[in-house]
Amino acid sequence: MLFDGFELLDAFGPIELFSAIPDVKIQLVAQRTGAVRSAQGVEVIAELEYGELNDPDIILVPGGMGTRTLARDKSFLSWLTDIGTRSEIVASVCTESALLAAASLLESHRATSNKLAFEWASSFGNDVSWEYQARWIHDGCRWTSSGVAAGMDMAAALIGHLFGQEIQTEVTKRVEYQPQTDSTIDPFARFQGPR
Repeated sequence: MLFDGFELLDAFGPIELFSAIPDVKIQLVAQRTGAVRSAQGVEVIAELEYGELNDPDIILVPGGMGTRTLARDKSFLSWLTDIGTRSEIVASVCTESALLAAASLLESHRATSNKLAFEWASSFGNDVSWEYQARWIHDGCRWTSSGVAAGMDMAAALIGHLFGQEIQTEVTKRVEYQPQTDSTIDPFARFQGPR
């Protein structure tokens, strides 16, 4: 899912890993088809509008400064609630976990978010167990990760969960990426300090 102000690596780190798996189809969806401007100024082309997305296996949503606006957008949150409940797996990178919580998709789940925006992100949701020290969290059909690059670690773990360790290893070797495989090792929790 793309929106104005999304973080490029939040989206394209996981896309890089998933695109290495045969038979995985990746679709980019946004409010409108066409160019969507990232936080870094690069424009990416969305193939589908929100309303055209039907029952995806996985919905992965990146973070970025654009989440601040979307957190107050009732129409967007209603769509996110609907598509999230129809998806087998809902995953977020960085501050997008705030939107999942605002859309009631993290109720009764554990979750994490970017350390620099943790106080803001964790202000959403009524029954979310927010965990500050976590590289990523897998709780049932919900996957949330910490800041930007942690999304690649989460995506690698998700690939291992879905396709097995051998495929995960093949994919990460192909892109010469050494993921953090222990979700509880989160050095940035110590460096950033509680917010």
